[in-house]
Amino acid sequence: MRGGGTLELDGGLGHGGLSSLSESQNWANLARGPTMLSNAIASLLNNCLVFEQHCQLCGQRPCAGGVCPACAAALASPAATRCPVCAAAAASSLVPCGHCLRRPPAFVRLHAAYGYDYPLDGLIGACKYGRQPALQGALANLLRQQLQSTHERPEIDLVVAVPLAPARLAERGFNLPDALAQAVAATIGGRIAHDLCVRKRNTAPQAALDRRHRLRNVRDAFCVKRRCDGLSIAIVDDVATTGATLDALAKALQKAGAKRVEAWVLARASDHKI
Repeated sequence: MRGGGTLELDGGLGHGGLSSLSESQNWANLARGPTMLSNAIASLLNNCLVFEQHCQLCGQRPCAGGVCPACAAALASPAATRCPVCAAAAASSLVPCGHCLRRPPAFVRLHAAYGYDYPLDGLIGACKYGRQPALQGALANLLRQQLQSTHERPEIDLVVAVPLAPARLAERGFNLPDALAQAVAATIGGRIAHDLCVRKRNTAPQAALDRRHRLRNVRDAFCVKRRCDGLSIAIVDDVATTGATLDALAKALQKAGAKRVEAWVLARASDHKI
């Protein structure tokens, strides 16, 4: 438990070269592990008065999960009509948007739980830049709740969080996508692959860049350490705007043999002004 009495759930929600084909097969065997234990622990702690939480948005107590049902229900949804590939607001949900038609991303589809709007944007910013790692639990629970309510259950072998560069990870002390990836694995299945991918360099922050420079900024930024031939992989990030970071990581996984890459994010930002 860290900061403002907020519980971090589900075990960890608080906080080169390629190998041979046999390693890929080992990944496939490991990728089918049970998640009942982590769910049971989360349920036990949520119902324990010693660990009583408050809603991070309205202050209501008790509040299992960090955001009360009323506040969670009021969060912005992704665009009602959105691209079936990148989830950006679009004229039709039946055909890819212009960006995806001109330059198809390496991931098959991007799944977004919410729109990147007030007050969720503030929670994400406070967690990442306000040195409030305890908010990871509340944010991961929001993603978990949305995943539990969807009927989309693609078969996933591995779940990979978008990694930070070592220098930035040391500075921040945690990586929010790690917590979100655990929520994805616990809900749709797949094994967390903590050390499969690394960020080769400390890229410039994407927020200040336009679309063209975002794509250039993360080009070849990721390295996959083992072969993953024939595997279906879920990649997870906190926010997607242009999808450039997710595209770059998906490309690296495809080069390492991944059969299919799907992306999940907590929030999808509008890229109309990018």
